Amino acid sequence: MIYIIMGVSGSGKSSLGAFLSEKLGWPLHEGDNFHPEENVAKMARGEALTDQDRFPWLLRLHDVIERERRSGSNALVACSALKPIYRFILLHGSKDLPSSFSSASSSPPGHLGPTSLPDVFFLFLHGAYDVIHQRMVARRGHYMKVDLLESQFEALEPPQEQENVVLLDVRRSIPDMAMEVEMHLRKHKNSQN
Repeated sequence: MIYIIMGVSGSGKSSLGAFLSEKLGWPLHEGDNFHPEENVAKMARGEALTDQDRFPWLLRLHDVIERERRSGSNALVACSALKPIYRFILLHGSKDLPSSFSSASSSPPGHLGPTSLPDVFFLFLHGAYDVIHQRMVARRGHYMKVDLLESQFEALEPPQEQENVVLLDVRRSIPDMAMEVEMHLRKHKNSQN
């Protein structure tokens, strides 16, 4: 089972990921660590990433997800995954993608295949701009500038039910959200038996 913890910057992906990793004993792959240096420098300058900037990053994370799935391991991946096309790439890589990724519609065309995998779920940390903005202002030492939060909300296309999504409200505590994830995990395991 793979949980991809998604949401805009400052929503708590890393905090929830670290908590779940400790509680479940699963490895956490922090998406920020897979960005090419150019992306980190660009965000540190306060520049929003383009689809072209994100493409190699998403493919790196797809490789991690595939490696974990092939080995039959459980794992957590923290990644903003703001658009349906990004989530498709995380699940399926670059196969069947339009040749011009930058001009691709943000929603994967129907011919791209399924938008979910049975053993991969998105944990969508959602919340109001003001709540997440306050968190970003309070955090220290992160290269993602608070000024970029607006661009993240503009890019966000929340996942739909068919994408295997678990909705988690960021106003809840990390332990409360983790408890909901554990309940989902138990329910999923029971449905497999």
